[in-house]
Amino acid sequence: MSLLNMPVFSALADKMRWHQTRQGLLAENVANAETPGYRGRDLKQFDFAEAQGAFSSASVTTSATQPMHFSVGGEGNSAFSAQRMANFEVTPEGNGVSLEDEMMKVTTNMMDYQAATSLYQKSVKILRTAMGKSG
Repeated sequence: MSLLNMPVFSALADKMRWHQTRQGLLAENVANAETPGYRGRDLKQFDFAEAQGAFSSASVTTSATQPMHFSVGGEGNSAFSAQRMANFEVTPEGNGVSLEDEMMKVTTNMMDYQAATSLYQKSVKILRTAMGKSG
């Protein structure tokens, strides 16, 4: 069994992919902050229990719904579902993106991604030490 096939590493890799996909959606929200009628999107919260079987066949892609919207290319084969955010503030033009909220989400997402990456690296290092390999 390779290290990457172990459930803990698979789950951490899925979590990192979730953060990567979310970062793209958040960037798309920021890019469309001045687009009239644009409503921000976010990913459904990541759940490790659901992650075990859900990522094998599901596929969701993003697309611009209007010609004025910017669209992030991304991977195009994301297994995570995007959903419209609940907008508490809507501008007179109908835009529901708050840059302050988006920047807080971006920062939180980045910190969580770094934590998952660090945990992944430290787990690999512990296993390598246990197997008697250095480096």
